[in-house]
Parts: sequence; C-alpha cells; structure tokens
Amino acid sequence: MELDFGMDFEDYFPSMFAHLGAEGFIGELCYGFRLLMDVNKGLITFESLKMNCFMLGLEVRDDELLCMLKEGDLDGDGALNQMEFCILMFRLSPCLKDGPKICNTITHQGVDPKVI
Repeated sequence: MELDFGMDFEDYFPSMFAHLGAEGFIGELCYGFRLLMDVNKGLITFESLKMNCFMLGLEVRDDELLCMLKEGDLDGDGALNQMEFCILMFRLSPCLKDGPKICNTITHQGVDPKVI
C-alpha cells in the first residue's frame, strides 16, 4: 500500500544535518522518537502513533498507520524502537541515504548502516 496524504514532501533533513552536524541531527531524531513513543513501553506503537496523529490534527486511517509501522519494523514486533525509527527516517530521506558521513555517525550510535 502506498501512502498518499495529498501533501508535497520537502526533505528538510539535509539542511538540518548541515546546520546541526551529525551528532546534533541524530539527537533531534531521537527527540522526535521520544515525542511519538509510548512512554510505558519505550516504543512507537500503533496506539501512540494514532494518538499523536490525532493530537496533530492529522486524519490518518488505521491501515495507513499500520503500514507506517510495518515499513520500519525490522524485528517484527509490530512497533518501532529508537534504532528502527532512525533507520526509517534515513531511508525516507532521498538526499541522506547515501551520505557516508552520516553512516559513520549512525554506526557510533549502534545502528548498522547497511540496513539503511
């Protein structure tokens, strides 16, 4: 299933990376993860994603939310941990996925760049 929210996508990650540097950028991704996660489970779950979309005023169908989670769920548990979330964000950014400098930083954060 392809998601289409009727919005144009502008990739701000390269400019954020240029402004913040590698470690600052990874820190911002981790902050974004914490905003979306279920605080009791430490994961982005279907329920936490649905609640956050509602709070942001986004009307997203349940099947679209499940598709989002499935796209990034590498271990098959139905939720996203911080590493899976960061990998997904890099995979969704067409301008960043080939950046060797970023891949080196991710390796130091415990993420295997070959997965990206």
